[in-house]
Amino acid sequence: MAVMMRSMLEVADNSGARKLQMIHAAGRIRRAECRLGDIITAAVKEAVRGPDEKGSVVKAVIVRTRKEHRRRDGHLHPLRPECPQC
Repeated sequence: MAVMMRSMLEVADNSGARKLQMIHAAGRIRRAECRLGDIITAAVKEAVRGPDEKGSVVKAVIVRTRKEHRRRDGHLHPLRPECPQC
């Protein structure tokens, strides 16, 4: 499952940010979507504390998605919520 532009994402680290909105997929020229392992630029929409406050722009990596991901060897990753790792 691809993560599209303007998708709201939950954060899976302890930076203080809770929700991000994807604003750019780094390295993607024609497609505005990203998959597992892709680096994105995102805006912080909700934060609790720390250096990542609301309104700041951060870089993140997609580490989990709702839809399982099939590898070339046939192995499926389990279902998990969408979470970028900042």
